[in-house]
Amino acid sequence: MSVRSIVRLGHPALRVPAQPVRLDRLSDVETQTLIDDMFETMLDSGGVGLAAPQLGIDLQLFVYAVIDPDHEDGIDDEDLELRALINPALEPVAGEVIYDWEGCLSIPDLRGLVPRHPAVRIHALDRHGKSLEYRAEDYEARIVQHEFDHLNGIVFLDRMRDLRSLAYSAEWEEFLTTDQDAAAQVG
Repeated sequence: MSVRSIVRLGHPALRVPAQPVRLDRLSDVETQTLIDDMFETMLDSGGVGLAAPQLGIDLQLFVYAVIDPDHEDGIDDEDLELRALINPALEPVAGEVIYDWEGCLSIPDLRGLVPRHPAVRIHALDRHGKSLEYRAEDYEARIVQHEFDHLNGIVFLDRMRDLRSLAYSAEWEEFLTTDQDAAAQVG
């Protein structure tokens, strides 16, 4: 596994919808290496999610960590569950949107309040082509929606309804956070 470079806002790969992963290519060494490298890159960067377009690759693929935002040991815990979703589709579960803080590895050092559905139903394939269908809630749902947006050329800034909440990370930590805020960077 190796750590790859993450593209930043302004790179065209972040604004173009990604292409489906061909199922006949899923078991290829190149695809499996990409998934491993995405996990490694995400963890090395201190993120909780990473989409292929963030590496300049236009494939409908993202990885994320299923993590409790209050987990004190961070995302390097040996018990951490890592997931890869291939060609995902999301279906919002009924409920009012919830505003919470997000950051992005492709937009370093900025945070903003972003509305997201509190729960989504996920339809995708895992890295081995097995069909997945499950419900994600709360923080996991936020991560999944953020990463899914990357597959459609959308960044969290596009979802913000009021840019007055946009803040640099240092000022966000000093002036805007409380002990209950989840500060991890989504991909």
